[in-house]
Amino acid sequence: MRHIESLLEEYGESHRNRVNVYIHALAVPAIYFSAITLLWSIPPLFLADFGVTWAHVLALPVLYYYFKLSGPIGAAMTLVTIGCFAFINLLIAYGISVWQFGLAVFVLMWILQFLGHHIEGRKPSFLKDIEFLLVGPAWWCCHWLRRFQINY
Repeated sequence: MRHIESLLEEYGESHRNRVNVYIHALAVPAIYFSAITLLWSIPPLFLADFGVTWAHVLALPVLYYYFKLSGPIGAAMTLVTIGCFAFINLLIAYGISVWQFGLAVFVLMWILQFLGHHIEGRKPSFLKDIEFLLVGPAWWCCHWLRRFQINY
């Protein structure tokens, strides 16, 4: 079994309840987005003149991780990440505080996630292994890749 398949199978063990799966379908991408917004909001110590934020810097190793898991997952997560940056630009264009919006989404979605796991009756996977904080978005992407009949 490939590494990605074993990670997704293990992650899926605590995501079998339909309500929990629906909650995760909303909360996982929202948490990924909100994490990017919060990193984007941290003032950069370097490269600020070039418009580079901590979110840009940390996106590189995260996307590298996804490409190591699978090319299609890496490509999908790259598109998701670009979409997150585009949405941040929309927030800025409308005068919405990026860090406040990101923090509100982050807190609300984690509350929703823990509610889902309470309903499921199982602990979140990341309590076992922190790597599952990155596997969650890959798991979400795999659902979409399967819908488009793309092998991951």
